[in-house]
Parts: sequence; structure tokens; C-alpha cells
Amino acid sequence: MLIFLNGFPGTGKLTVGQALMDKLGGRLLDVHSQMNIAFALTEFKSDAFYDTARAVWKIADTRIAELPEDVPLIMTDALREGSAWSREAWERILKLAETRGPLYVVHLHCDPDENVRRIGSAGQEAMRKERKRALALQYHEEGRILIGGEAQNVMELDTTELTSEECAEAIADWVVIP
Repeated sequence: MLIFLNGFPGTGKLTVGQALMDKLGGRLLDVHSQMNIAFALTEFKSDAFYDTARAVWKIADTRIAELPEDVPLIMTDALREGSAWSREAWERILKLAETRGPLYVVHLHCDPDENVRRIGSAGQEAMRKERKRALALQYHEEGRILIGGEAQNVMELDTTELTSEECAEAIADWVVIP
């Protein structure tokens, strides 16, 4: 089973992923664990940045293939339509789902005001996450569309007034445990 939590910055991907990992006994591979090497050592969006990210993916995908089939894998990212990089990352998710499936896509959303509050929180800075409040508003105002809506199993989850544990409970109730 592969559960893909997709949402823009500040929607709760990591905290929901951690709660879901605890609930299902799975493994969590969040976008920050995968991208921080590229962020730390290269110029953002440079060829070296993308090459570094792909190299990390290759290592991660090798280890993912070694996980027992009955161990749920939870992954997070912020993939959107109209981005070549997001499309490449989505193709990777689809390929992983061929061996880890079924694929469950959860689109996380929250109210714009709550999104701005979360992005400005100290916890975001500590995790080296995006803190630009304007970015959250920009995503809402532009009506950006998250990738994955065409998947067979898609859940839309508004995290505005839910705790991470409540979100994890809703997702766990939705997925089919083999």
C-alpha cells in the first residue's frame, strides 16, 4: 500500500503523515527528508538541485523496494499541475505504486487564513520548511490544482479544524488494509 499525501505548504502533510505512520505501523518518507540534501548543497532549481534530488530518489526507491509488502508506505509532497518537476515526481509515485500498490492519494487542504498562520509558525522554520505567508495565499488565489486527482483512490481532506490524529483516523478508515 502506498498512501500519498499531497498538499501545499502548511496543510499538515508531515504531521498527518507522522500520525498515520503511528496508526498504521507504516513507514513515512516525507518530501523534506528527500529534498533537504538538494536544498542544503545546491542552488534551488539549478541542474545540480534536480540531479541531487533524483539521486536521493534512486537511493530511497531501492530501499522502498526492500520493504515488506505488508508495510504501508506513506509519502508526502506538494505536487501541482502545470509543473514539469511535479509531473516527473508524480510519475515516480505512479511507478512506485506499481509494486507498492494500491495507491491512495490524499489531497490535504485548509482555509487560507489557517494556512497562512501555519506557514508562519516557528515549527515550520525549525523543519527548514517554506515560511512565506504570501506563498500560501498565492496558491489559494491562483486556484492551483494538485496532481493525482485522476488516481483511482482519491480523498479530499480539509485539515483546517482537524487534529493530525483526526486526519490520520479519517485516512485509516478510508484505506483498505489487505
